[in-house]
Amino acid sequence: MSGISREDVAHLAKLARIEMNDAELDHLAKEMDVILGAVARVQEVAASDVPPTSHPIPVNNIVREDIVRPSLSPEEALSGAPAQSEGRFKVPQILGEE
Repeated sequence: MSGISREDVAHLAKLARIEMNDAELDHLAKEMDVILGAVARVQEVAASDVPPTSHPIPVNNIVREDIVRPSLSPEEALSGAPAQSEGRFKVPQILGEE
């Protein structure tokens, strides 16, 4: 299979502004040809009667029941804060907004 030539690789390298010597171009042309061959084999296997999937096995969304539990009061949550204002954590301004 000759899917990609040395000249194709040189053209791609030029577009990507990657300097490559002759040995690198020859090596990469062979490597890319192998990659294109592997992709072609995968495309042969993916027939139109096989539905596309995102996972090889079925995935079920398992959720637990939402149970209300006791937690910290606002005062307890803010008790360790270095700064607070109006019942909220106060943090340094970072975006330059008012």
